[in-house]
Amino acid sequence: MSRFVLDASVTLAWFFEDEASAYASATLESLRHHAACVPLLWTLEIANVLRVAERRGRCNEARSHRFLALLAALPIQPLSQPADSAPGELLALSRQYELSAYDASTLALALHEGLPLATQDAALRRAAEASGVGVWAGAAP
Repeated sequence: MSRFVLDASVTLAWFFEDEASAYASATLESLRHHAACVPLLWTLEIANVLRVAERRGRCNEARSHRFLALLAALPIQPLSQPADSAPGELLALSRQYELSAYDASTLALALHEGLPLATQDAALRRAAEASGVGVWAGAAP
């Protein structure tokens, strides 16, 4: 079973209809045969976006819980990485590729694990290509 790094932009496209895309759908489908890993920050990003969406009336608590249950059932594994305790590395990556430190954390995991990155974020996509890890193609088994 091959693996890839999953960015929150793809994950949240499964939740918000206005962010849905063929790429996000193909990535979700690929989790039938492949596994994803995410930086520890991913769990905070997902929880924060869902909470903000609830506060703004974009969803209710029950829908958030159903989505979290879906995520828990998928082969998605949060991983610690050396960059988690090295802000200098994240700062350097964010400078080099003009990313937020949050996106640099996702890129750092892809680099550390040597895995392609599934993202809908244009800047993170460019960084994945430029760094050599590449972009997940939503491959079939």
